[in-house]
Amino acid sequence: MNIRLARPDDRAAWEPLWAGYLEFYNSELPRAVTDTTWARFHDPAEPMTCLVAEDENGALIGFTHLVFHRGTWSVGDFCYLEDLFVAERARGRGAARALIEAVYDFADQRGAERVYWLTHETNTVARKLYDQVARHLGFIQYRR
Repeated sequence: MNIRLARPDDRAAWEPLWAGYLEFYNSELPRAVTDTTWARFHDPAEPMTCLVAEDENGALIGFTHLVFHRGTWSVGDFCYLEDLFVAERARGRGAARALIEAVYDFADQRGAERVYWLTHETNTVARKLYDQVARHLGFIQYRR
């Protein structure tokens, strides 16, 4: 398995994974949002990026999307791991853990002082992994 930055020519392989992620969360987005998000990943002026996981044949099997931002609790930036998804056919082989570890490395290289993410409380399978690689601090999200 190989973890790397997404390239513009990965879009055709990324899109079915993105659709699977949105389906998992029973969500739909306008095409313009997907197009804009993909473009932002490849714009050096944007604080967003996408890491992808490839299997041994070079096929994309997962991704994670990162957003770097300032915070009021540190001098250095924070890294928000906004999305993480592994194709069903590739689950159970360590791709999610490898993606998270790659996020940690990428964030460290950029000097981020914190990596954090959210998941739904019912996402029990993922939470088993998350409990191994990070600390749950008990915060509850509110949204308007």
